Amino acid sequence: MTGKSKRMSEPCAEEDRISNLPEHLIDSILARVPVGDAVRTSIISKKWRCGWTTMRELVFDEQFSEKFARNRASNYHNGFIRIINKVLFLHKGPILKFHLHIPYVLHDSFNEIDPWLSFLSRNGVMELILTNSCRRYELPSYFFSCLELRKLKLENCFFKQPLEFQRFLNLEYLYLKKVDFGANLSGTQISLPQLMDLSMHSCTNVSNFNIKASKLSSLVVLNCPGAMLLRFLNNPSLTRLDIQDFVEGEVIDLARVLCNLPELEDLSIDSNSLKLLSADNISKSLPHLVNSLKSLGLRNFQLSNLDQLHGALCLLRNLRNLKHFVINVNMERQVDVGAASNHLETPNCLKCTLDQLQTVEIICLEGSKPELFFIKLLLAHSPSLKEITITPSKASRVQKRLEIAKDVMQFPRASP
Repeated sequence: MTGKSKRMSEPCAEEDRISNLPEHLIDSILARVPVGDAVRTSIISKKWRCGWTTMRELVFDEQFSEKFARNRASNYHNGFIRIINKVLFLHKGPILKFHLHIPYVLHDSFNEIDPWLSFLSRNGVMELILTNSCRRYELPSYFFSCLELRKLKLENCFFKQPLEFQRFLNLEYLYLKKVDFGANLSGTQISLPQLMDLSMHSCTNVSNFNIKASKLSSLVVLNCPGAMLLRFLNNPSLTRLDIQDFVEGEVIDLARVLCNLPELEDLSIDSNSLKLLSADNISKSLPHLVNSLKSLGLRNFQLSNLDQLHGALCLLRNLRNLKHFVINVNMERQVDVGAASNHLETPNCLKCTLDQLQTVEIICLEGSKPELFFIKLLLAHSPSLKEITITPSKASRVQKRLEIAKDVMQFPRASP
């Protein structure tokens, strides 16, 4: 061969590295790209032609539906259903993760979605994420056959368990948002022996959701009126508790609850919960020091409200190992702040030193006297404090923010 023809033949002789990648690397690549792009890789070579049909993670999320709508606006409804049907029909092997966002355009086509859940229940799905922009979707009976689930996230659904259903034995993570548990549940207790993380946001009829979760370590309940939390709050394994707007017909002794949670490290409560610590029938100090708690968050905290102020000070006195403190302030307009200001200025108002406190974050500060006196109190009693972050209210003017900064910078500090 001449030198020129030899050089021309060299590229042809080189190995096709992309086509000859090991199967586990091809699977890893496909798992990191959107489903639509994964299907397109079938044109690369024969080895890639069917690679996407064994993908263990299928994600049809909001980003997928929006992109699909832009590309096929004229026939979005039928096209969206057809492509998911095709992917599932041609799929081989288990599906470990399935993420589906139901777009608004499918508001009258829930019957198309039910068979997808039936298919998943037969393919060992371990992680299921189902979000919904339409009217509430009633979960079909097939859903309760997904017994391998370890992670479940539901949004805007009806949850009606069959009479014979009793347990998700492997479920570890459960996130529920805008889920309605209905008024006619069987009342059968659902056993979730491996559940460690439970979050409920804006759910309704939560009192009908009767579960047993002995390993629960994280509980978040936000804006769920009627939630009966006492069944969870005797769980000694809880390390995180975040509650807001849940009390309706259920009286909770928060001081006693804290003493029943020996492993609790992270507590976030709202102003209504904070009042429970300052009621007349609860002493100014908790029955014993809560040594495990390291992070405290107070939401919608009204410093001008003496009940809430006493509750906050009661907590601080008893959380001797507190390291992180976050306050979201909600100052009411045209409210007399004299009583709160006078109390914060009294000697020995706190009656202790916050030896372990390292970071403080104050959000939505208005710059009122009680707020500034509270900051002064924290600075004077926190010898280990490393950082305090103050975010003024969005409505505050620049001049007011400068005045707040000048005042705070002049306060004495116990921390060097």
